Amino acid sequence: MIPDGVLYLDGNSLGPMPRHIPDRVGEMLTDEWARGLIGSWNDADWIGLPQRTAAKIAPLIGADPDEVMVADSASVDLFKLLVVAARLRPDRHAIVVEPTTFPTDGYIAASAARLLDLELRWCDPSNPLAAVGRDTAALALTHVDFRSGATYDLDLITSGAQAQGAVMIWDLCHSVGAVPVDMHACGADLAVGCTYKYLNGGPGSPAFMYAARGHHERLDQPLTGWFGHADPFAMERDYRPASGTTSLAAGTPPIVAMSVLHSALDVFDGVDLSALRAKSLALTSMFMQLIEERLPGMFAFATPSDPARRGSQVSLQHEHAYAVVQALIKRGVVGDFRTPDLARFGFAPLYLRFVDVYDAVAALHSVMESREWADPAFADRTAVT
Repeated sequence: MIPDGVLYLDGNSLGPMPRHIPDRVGEMLTDEWARGLIGSWNDADWIGLPQRTAAKIAPLIGADPDEVMVADSASVDLFKLLVVAARLRPDRHAIVVEPTTFPTDGYIAASAARLLDLELRWCDPSNPLAAVGRDTAALALTHVDFRSGATYDLDLITSGAQAQGAVMIWDLCHSVGAVPVDMHACGADLAVGCTYKYLNGGPGSPAFMYAARGHHERLDQPLTGWFGHADPFAMERDYRPASGTTSLAAGTPPIVAMSVLHSALDVFDGVDLSALRAKSLALTSMFMQLIEERLPGMFAFATPSDPARRGSQVSLQHEHAYAVVQALIKRGVVGDFRTPDLARFGFAPLYLRFVDVYDAVAALHSVMESREWADPAFADRTAVT
């Protein structure tokens, strides 16, 4: 559901609301909560909602339903998985992260390393495996770079890290829902992903974790809340972990937000992920070609030209990128800005049309030709976008 007159190219930051969500929220509030009250934990199966939601995400990442858990935020979930990974490799003392990753990943990795008295090792983004050795407990990488849209080779990096005995953790926040990933095929150990981008789960919607079945007996996570207990309502003093990925849960799940996410995932029912990827690449290729044709030499591409190394976004470099994005937003073309000089455009293949790409480039051409970006009103960078 996108407002009339808006071309929305920011679904890689926040996906739009699916049309059926207001009805689902109304049902949840008026029937399940207002009338059902506490009985809805059983009658509406709130208690099983995290697992039911995980079962919808699992096929989007090439996993089985019992290998996925939906809980907390991506930051909290990454912290859990970093500690899990370190405890899977107790004889090792380093966590490897690449320095241009999404900031929260680096912050969380630093916190986990400090807590566990491990070395936080920053790798060369162009060759992360060079920093992985026999002292490495885990390599944590973001599959699709949030700034450039460049992708890592899941198979190559995973096998390379595991050859050194390291646990491989993937951040799928900018992949899931637009770029097919297959955890089973690449053999990843652990993964985390958010749900409010291409999955359209709503602002701050709960994140998910993946843990390969081979690790399920040794998932020793640090936030041992009651929903991760083997028998939460026994109210036992001592913690006993639930089996499998259920042990990755912590506190009471946010039922309203999770109900929205669960319902939003309906839009992926019956979607062929290979066709989704084909459309994604066609949209981004068309955008890049039109930029070259209509605005030659005006922007540099931060995004790889090779489709195999591209996610579902295109980032353009320009000295006045922030102002350019604000001028476009004023025209109803919504992208976003990333410091220091990137105008970033997301192409969510579920709902974007090829005519939207054409119209967006036409608007960008007009903005640049008229120098609308030079308006002093666009000099203030305090806005979120």
